[in-house]
Amino acid sequence: MAANEILAVLMFLSFIALVFSGFPVAWLLGGLAVIFSALAIVLQVDFNLPIALDWSYTSLSVERIWNVMENWVMVALPMFILMGLLLDRSGIANQLMTSFARLFGQVRGGLAVTVAVIGLLLAATTGIIGASVVLLALLGLPAMLQQGYDKSLASGTVCAVGTLGILIPPSIMLVLMADRMAMSVGDLFLGAVFPGALLGGLYIAYILLVGWLQPHKAPAAAVEAFNWQAVIDLFKAILPPAFLILAVLGSIFMGLATPTEAAGVGAAGALLLAIVKRQMNQSVMREVLQETTRTTAFIFAVLLGATAFSLVLRGLGGDELIERLLLGLPFGPTGIIICILAATFILGFFLDWIELTLIVLPLVAPVVANLGFDPVWFTILFAVCLQTSFLTPPVGFAIFYLKGVAPEGVDVTTIYRGVLPFIALQVVGMLIIFNWQQLVTWLPTQAYG
Repeated sequence: MAANEILAVLMFLSFIALVFSGFPVAWLLGGLAVIFSALAIVLQVDFNLPIALDWSYTSLSVERIWNVMENWVMVALPMFILMGLLLDRSGIANQLMTSFARLFGQVRGGLAVTVAVIGLLLAATTGIIGASVVLLALLGLPAMLQQGYDKSLASGTVCAVGTLGILIPPSIMLVLMADRMAMSVGDLFLGAVFPGALLGGLYIAYILLVGWLQPHKAPAAAVEAFNWQAVIDLFKAILPPAFLILAVLGSIFMGLATPTEAAGVGAAGALLLAIVKRQMNQSVMREVLQETTRTTAFIFAVLLGATAFSLVLRGLGGDELIERLLLGLPFGPTGIIICILAATFILGFFLDWIELTLIVLPLVAPVVANLGFDPVWFTILFAVCLQTSFLTPPVGFAIFYLKGVAPEGVDVTTIYRGVLPFIALQVVGMLIIFNWQQLVTWLPTQAYG
């Protein structure tokens, strides 16, 4: 390898190694970009090594970072975060839990199915993993444990369903991916609808199968008998989130608003629902705004650091090196895609989805394009693969969100044991999407031709 390629490999390995130091990722990415760019310039100027990196990268980095902050699409991020936090405080999920429990409770595994359905609705309205997992844990986990559910099944259900918010639109992960890949957010939102529903369907089918084969793990609940009043209550409970889903996704799909404008519509709708539910006061609003600012600042800090990191890595020839290595694999186009997804799955054990989206996805995208695969299909497949990173140790954030609010007796080992079947289901979902690309491409084709 050439000197610049050696530096590129060392830069990437340094990042992976230093992630375990606990140092903030944003500063780690930016710091490595500064250190390796300075090292490259010193080696080139003082030792005459042929490294294609010079001082022009300083001005280019500033220009790229400025472009990130000027990007109109990225304005959707804080709006979607605000929408999710407002819904978290509105009490809508509590009403849904009560209504769906009356519908499914008398079925074996019915309470877990209720949690899964509510998780799907929350995923299509909030898109925030922490809020969804904590909310489902507080509402559904105690009820399932009280009814005699297996602790692993109950905790695994909450973790897995809570992570659907990162995939089902409106998804902040898809917004970031669209920005990095220079793609339409609307295409990705439409492409993720069926894969998200597929994963939710696999979860529900697994829960019902466990209830049928092992009823002691998912017994039927002793709830109020189903009647027409329960249907009316369920209809009333579904209306608010349905209104919000229609306002956000409907305005995008029908061409009435851009994703950025739709994010503003969603935030306004969530604020209106919170006011109608009488859950909004000065204290709650201050808390929501502080959390929105904190989360947005964290994402943008990592985004800026990753922009500088990827720019220097590309300046050192890292993207060309990765492309040569992947295209040189003796597996053919399909085998190369499988290798990319397998490496992403393994990296998900150690890295957060933000780092993988901002660093790995742009590096492998040119390879996928050269192989002739549909970029929307691959990006959604990559997103499904990243969803597993929330469930895999040691950096499975959904596991730690749940552990923070779980009742006594639900330890980390129990949660790990519970998420394993759902990780296997996600792999099954990836295989289905891999073999039937129409699950991703059909809806964008119908909408945009």
